[in-house]
Amino acid sequence: MTAHASAAGTRRLGELTVNRLGYGAMRLTGNGMHGNSDGPPVDRAAAVRLLHTAFEHGVDHVDTASFYFSPLRSANELIGRALAGWPGADRITVATKVGPGRTPDGEWYTMARPDQLRAQVEENLRQLGTDRLDLVNLRRNGPGLESVAEHFGVLAELRRAGLIRELGLSNARPEHVRQAREIAPVVCVQNSYGLDRRLADENGLLELCRELDIAFVPFFAISGLARESAPTAERDARVRAVAAAHGATPAQVRLAWTLHRGPHVLAIPGTRDPAHLAENLDAGALRLTDAQLALLDAPVA
Repeated sequence: MTAHASAAGTRRLGELTVNRLGYGAMRLTGNGMHGNSDGPPVDRAAAVRLLHTAFEHGVDHVDTASFYFSPLRSANELIGRALAGWPGADRITVATKVGPGRTPDGEWYTMARPDQLRAQVEENLRQLGTDRLDLVNLRRNGPGLESVAEHFGVLAELRRAGLIRELGLSNARPEHVRQAREIAPVVCVQNSYGLDRRLADENGLLELCRELDIAFVPFFAISGLARESAPTAERDARVRAVAAAHGATPAQVRLAWTLHRGPHVLAIPGTRDPAHLAENLDAGALRLTDAQLALLDAPVA
C-alpha cells in the first residue's frame, strides 16, 4: 500500500504549508536541466495520470520551470493540464524557477539580466494558466553572479505587484541568502544535496537555513550530480545494508536520509514511472534508526 506524502511531515513555505515530500517535474519532459536527456517524454495522458496519482497521495508541492521543455513536452503545460478542474487544485503549491532560460528552439542562456526576469515570470504565469505564482526561486546559474541583490530586487517588486506569492533561491551560497533577506523574505533554498553531495553541510548552508527558519529543498537527493560526486563502494554497501534491514531499496534509503536531515528539509524527487512514484512516497514513511543514520554519516575511505 502506497504511503501518503503526509507521512514525511509538513513544512511551512512562508504563508504556504506543504508536505515535506514533493515532486520534481523535470523528468516528464525528457530533457534535463544540464542538457542531458532523460529519455523520451511520457505521453501527455500518462503524465497527467501520474500527477493526479501524486496529488491523490498527498503530494502538494510540485517543482517546475518554464525552461523544462523538450520538442514535444513542457512541464508547465503538463502541470497546468493536471491542475485544471482538479478538486483541491488550490491546495497544490507549484514552485518554479527563473534566472537561466532557453530560446524557443531549446538553446540555453546562462543567466537572465534583471530586466529580463519579468518576462520569465510572465511566461510561467501563461504556461501554468494562473494569475499568481505560488513560489518563485531565483536560480543562480553560472559562476559570474556574485550578488543576487539586483535580480532578487526585481522579483521582490513583482511580489509586491501581486504576481508572486513567495520567493526563494536556488543554487545559492550562504552569502546569497543574507543578500536576499535584506530585500524580501526568503522562504526556501533549493540546492543540489544528498548523501554523496554534501556541500550544504560543508559551507554551513543547511545549518544557516535551520537557524533562519528557511526550508531547505534538495534536488538530486537520490542520484546526485554524476560529474561532481559519486558514491564510494563502502557507502554503497552501507546503503544496501540499511535498505536490506528495512526491506527497502537503496534509493528509498537515500531519500529517507535526506528527510532525516532536519524538519526544515524537504525533498522533490522526480520520476516518470508510477512504480517509482510509489517507492518515493513509501520512502517518506521510512524511519531510520539513530544507529543507521550514524552508519550512513560515518566517514568513508
